[in-house]
This record gives sequence, C-alpha cells and structure tokens, in this order.
Amino acid sequence: MKEKYTNAIGQLQKDVGASNVMQVPRIEKVVVNVGIGRISKESDKVKEVFEAVESIVGQTPIKTKAQRSIAGFKVREGQDVGIKVTLRGDRMWDFLTRLVGVALPRVRDFQGIALTAIDQNGNLNIGITDHTVFPEIIAEQVKHVFGLQVSVVTTAKNKDDAKKLYETLGFPLQKEKTKEKKTH
Repeated sequence: MKEKYTNAIGQLQKDVGASNVMQVPRIEKVVVNVGIGRISKESDKVKEVFEAVESIVGQTPIKTKAQRSIAGFKVREGQDVGIKVTLRGDRMWDFLTRLVGVALPRVRDFQGIALTAIDQNGNLNIGITDHTVFPEIIAEQVKHVFGLQVSVVTTAKNKDDAKKLYETLGFPLQKEKTKEKKTH
C-alpha cells in the first residue's frame, strides 16, 4: 500500500490541486482502540483481548484509564476502560494493507465503507464488530469475541481530499447515492 501511495502521489497532487508535493494529503497514524469496560473485572478476558490486539497490530498496546468517575456506567476514575495502539511508519502501512486486503473482505455482508465514516477533517473511523476477521486470529482458539475501532488520521484539509486519498490507496468506499425523483 505504501508503494501504491508513492507511485500515485503525482496524480493525487493534480486531483487535490496542491501546488507542492508536501501539501498532498497523507496518512499520519492509525489508532486501534478496544473498549473493555464490561469485562474489566475479568482479568483472563482482559488478558486475551490484550494479546489478541497485540497479535493483530504487531505492537504492544497500552491500557487506557477512565479520566473521571461516571456513576451511570459504574466507572471509577483510574479504572481500566480500554486498550489502544497508535501505529506509525511501516507497521501502520502493514496493518492498513492487511485491513483493506484481508480483514474487511472477510466481514460478513460487507458493502464497503460508508462515506459518513469520513469526518470533516478527513479522518476515517471504521468499527469492526468481530476481531476474528483478522488472519492472525485463529477462530477455534477464541474464547471471547470483541469489537474494535480503527481510526485513520490524515493530513487532509477536508472530506473531499481525504476521499480521493482513500480511493487512491484502494479503500473499499461505498459509491455516492444519487437522489432520483420518483415519477408515478
């Protein structure tokens, strides 16, 4: 995927209308996040999630802690509520290649990434409900299935530039739906 980006940077510069190669949008980092709020008391499940995330991304994750207490969610300040990893450089490109090429096509009833998943700053947020779609996970050995969120952070200035970047890299985005008038 990194090669695809480097080869297409000239065309992408024309598409975006950038006067300089440094103005072309690029991917800065990828953040993978898993919420463990419900299972935080069960250390064996937390350990399994931690190890699964580590094998998926190829980097040791960190545990995130609650910043404040919320009685409605039964969360206390300082309690473990998530596991996250920030990927940059070659690990980021390797993960994105596996995500787009292997994991997303294995998602059941996958219709493409909705354009609403791209925010106004050009960042892409993908929610994956079943972590077993990744090839590193052996489904027969999984005791606890969990979902994860993948956030792709770019230097794009707006949604349109980011959309061109994602299309260039081969992300399976859904086509825009045109509004048709119904005549009876």
